[in-house]
Amino acid sequence: MISIVLVEPEIPANTGNISRTCACTGMPLYLVGKLGFEITESRVKRAGLDYWDKVRIERVETLEKLVAREGKEKFYYFTTKAEKNYHEVQYPSDAFLVFGKETKGLPEPLIYANFDRAVRIPMRDELRCLNLSNSVAVAAYEVLRQHSFFNLR
Repeated sequence: MISIVLVEPEIPANTGNISRTCACTGMPLYLVGKLGFEITESRVKRAGLDYWDKVRIERVETLEKLVAREGKEKFYYFTTKAEKNYHEVQYPSDAFLVFGKETKGLPEPLIYANFDRAVRIPMRDELRCLNLSNSVAVAAYEVLRQHSFFNLR
């Protein structure tokens, strides 16, 4: 099963939107480290609509603990600093798609230590980045497409 990992997300509406994507696709959502909001905030709840009971959310203290538990070969790091485009990778069916916080992305040492599994979503050079929830949706559906959308219809 494909999983979405958010490292220290800061904006409640993004996390709410991502939880909705996870609910609709059956992907677990891992929230890593310190959140920039309380998961009970109304903005998070509103963005996730009434899908909260349909998504598996796990809080994880550190990304290192999750990687150690699951195996580093399953993790793919989304960043504007990567050279490889996200669609050029053949993802395993149990991939973990990792995204950083909205204001800073993933830490550079993490990206460069895992550069062989760092991927980017192509965009215009003069712009900084896509919205986090949009990036998650783009990545999630590419991996689902590669696996014939599993049991989704």
